[in-house]
Amino acid sequence: MTTNSAVRADAEHTDLVYALEDRPPFFNSLLSALTHLLALFVPMVAPALVVGGALGLNAEMTAYMVSMSMVASGVGTYIQVHRFGVIGSGLLSIQSVNFSFVTVMIALGLEMKQGGLNENTMISTLLGVSFVGAFLVIGASWLLPFLRKVITPTVSGVVVLMIGLSLIHVGITDYGGGLAAKANHTFGSWSNLGLSTLVLFIVLLFNCFKNPWWRMAGIAVGLITGYIIALFMGIVDFSNLHNLPLITVPIPFKYGFAFDWHAFMVAGTIYLLSVFEAVGDLTATAMISNQPVDGSSYTQRLRGGVMADGLVSVIATMLGSLPLTTFAQNNGVIQMTGVASRHVGKYIAVILILLGLFPWIGGIFTTIPSPVLGGAMVVMFGLIVTAGIRIIITAGIRRREAIICATSLGLGLGVAFEPEVFAQMPILFQNPICMGGIVAVILNLLLPYDHSEPAVYLSDNMPH
Repeated sequence: MTTNSAVRADAEHTDLVYALEDRPPFFNSLLSALTHLLALFVPMVAPALVVGGALGLNAEMTAYMVSMSMVASGVGTYIQVHRFGVIGSGLLSIQSVNFSFVTVMIALGLEMKQGGLNENTMISTLLGVSFVGAFLVIGASWLLPFLRKVITPTVSGVVVLMIGLSLIHVGITDYGGGLAAKANHTFGSWSNLGLSTLVLFIVLLFNCFKNPWWRMAGIAVGLITGYIIALFMGIVDFSNLHNLPLITVPIPFKYGFAFDWHAFMVAGTIYLLSVFEAVGDLTATAMISNQPVDGSSYTQRLRGGVMADGLVSVIATMLGSLPLTTFAQNNGVIQMTGVASRHVGKYIAVILILLGLFPWIGGIFTTIPSPVLGGAMVVMFGLIVTAGIRIIITAGIRRREAIICATSLGLGLGVAFEPEVFAQMPILFQNPICMGGIVAVILNLLLPYDHSEPAVYLSDNMPH
């Protein structure tokens, strides 16, 4: 069976309420947009908060970085879903802060602080090298057709798989109460687990309904119900809403522009690896949207999506945000709701920009307790893992592909479980996603093919 036929057979079984080019009514679009936002808002602002805290940035600088993350994500999402000429994937691809840069930015920033740089110069340098590095992604988008031997479905699937597996740790941590619960020794308490389980139950219950309206509302209803119960439990913290400015005005290069070659080499490598991540995310989005994952139209979508990734990171770092990329979380929402319409992305983009300009509105989302988020996250992040598996099997899997996946996942998850195991190696190999992706690329180039062995496809008849 060919790859094309496998993809088509799989697509026939994908249940969509609204397809890629459908235009849902206003209320449906708004509901779906809010569902996406509830799923990704906290992970969207978390990187800026984590980096700001680790580098000891002042409150104004951290708050500005958070606001610009939302503004840049809105602008980038609109570019992706609208598709301006060759720029954009034309899929329901949400742009958000790239998690891969968090540990790198912290390491580089601490190194700069130890070298005597003040807070302003440090941030201007980090954003400066990120601004220049984003052009590497734009250039790489034109080389995608020549990288087919490198960016195979196996490699892309492994990267998506590692992203999902890494995010599950975030989801299960929130399920137990989050980092704050670990600090006050309430992690895994019956109250936290009960609240998370209730949200999880509501999400699963609504997803079982045949009525698409109920299925679309499942995640939102689960989170809202959990939030209301959390209010009665007295665990909703409104302290983050105090002293927030009424409006935040984007200022290009607010902290100046500086450049460092050493930092650029590290950031540039992460950018190039993020291309693999973007390809995996875009492939997963195309698949669950009933779009082809090979051929000329697929190649054009990939090129446009990766090009938009680079352009959006240029805009983001210029405004003061960390670099952006195509987010994997929304693929889980598409599968849960059955809404793949790219026009929903325009609602998401506008809302994100408004949230960024009016930070007190966005601050309300940050008050959602961790157990409430965790109850929905464990399902959505788990669906990202299954999307990675589907990408791998769709192109056919033989012993060679199995070895690539096994070794990549073994080392990638090994880094996640024991971060210090490769402490003497470059920082790239201390990141689970980077480690898994690099190993997959190397093995894909080195291991010989054996076409005499029959391949297993996703659509093969298998016992249910």
